Amino acid sequence: MRQLLLFAVVITPHLLASATHAQTHFETTVKNRWKIGLEITAGSSPVTGITATVPVLMDWPEQHVEVVEENLSPCVRRVTYKTLNGGVKQMTISIPKLEAGDTAVAVLTFEIEKGFPAEPEDTKDYLEAKTTATQLRKYLLPSPYIESQDRRIQSIATEVSAGHETQWAKVSAIYDWVRENIRYKFDTKIKTSVAAIDDGEGDCEELTSVFIALCRASNIPARAVWVPGHCYPEFYLEDKEGNGHWIPCQAAGTRAFGRMPEARPILQKGDNFRVQGHRKPLRYVQPTLVARDAGASPSMRWVMEKVGGE
Repeated sequence: MRQLLLFAVVITPHLLASATHAQTHFETTVKNRWKIGLEITAGSSPVTGITATVPVLMDWPEQHVEVVEENLSPCVRRVTYKTLNGGVKQMTISIPKLEAGDTAVAVLTFEIEKGFPAEPEDTKDYLEAKTTATQLRKYLLPSPYIESQDRRIQSIATEVSAGHETQWAKVSAIYDWVRENIRYKFDTKIKTSVAAIDDGEGDCEELTSVFIALCRASNIPARAVWVPGHCYPEFYLEDKEGNGHWIPCQAAGTRAFGRMPEARPILQKGDNFRVQGHRKPLRYVQPTLVARDAGASPSMRWVMEKVGGE
C-alpha cells in the first residue's frame, strides 16, 4: 500500500464481545504493541499556532485497542480526538509555539488484541443485505478510484455474478475473477479500478478497488480495510435472521476468502472520507500540519512502528 506523508504549512468494546454488523468468530487472536503519532521539528525560525492531525487506532469487532503510554512534549498544549465517517479516529494536536530547531512529540503506544476472522460455517444462508441505513448505503456508491457506476464495471459485474444460487457464491465468483484477471504488480502511482482492469495489473490497492467496485455494482456493500503497508476489502451480507456481517477477503496475496489471517492493526475502514480543509473526498486519511506563522517550514515525521508482541 502506498502511504504518502503529505502536509501543508499555511501562513495565516472488547474484542470478543458481540457487535452490530460484525463477524465475531475468530480462528485465533494475537496481541502486539504499536507506536503511532507525530514528530514535528521547527526549521531555522520559531513556528507558532501549530495544529497537526494524525489517524490513530480505534476499536473494531476484530480489534480491541488500549493506550498504554502517552509521550507528549511539554509544548503540546492540547490533544483531542474525533471519529471521521465512522471509519477512522483522528488525533488533533495543538502547539502554541515551537522554538527554532526544537522537536515536538505526540506519540501513543497502543496494546492491540487482534482477532483473525474465521470463515462462516454455513455460507448458503447468507443473503443480500436489506438494510437501508445511511451508514450502509454509502458502501454502494462510487469512491475515489472506485468507479462502481462505470459502464464497464457494471457489465463485468453482471456477467460474473450471473447464475449463482447464493450470495456467497456470487461474491466468491467476483473474488476469483479479480485474482484471475488483475496480476499483482507494485507501482508507486495509484490507478483507478477501470485503469487496473484495462492494464490487467495492480497492487493491493488496485485489486481491492476492483473487488469493491464489482461488489457495489452487484448491489453488495463493500469497503477497504487499511493496515500498515497493506489493504484488503470486506463485503457485507446478512444471515437468515437478518443480522449483518462484514466479511473480509485477501484480494492480493495468499488466497483467503471469508477469513483474514492478518496480525497488523487496522488503521482505517472505508475509502470515502470527508475531511475538513479538503473539497473532495479522500480515499485515505493522511496526517496534516498547519501553522499560523512559520518563517521556515517545519518538518513532520509520521510515527508508525511495531514495538512488541506476537
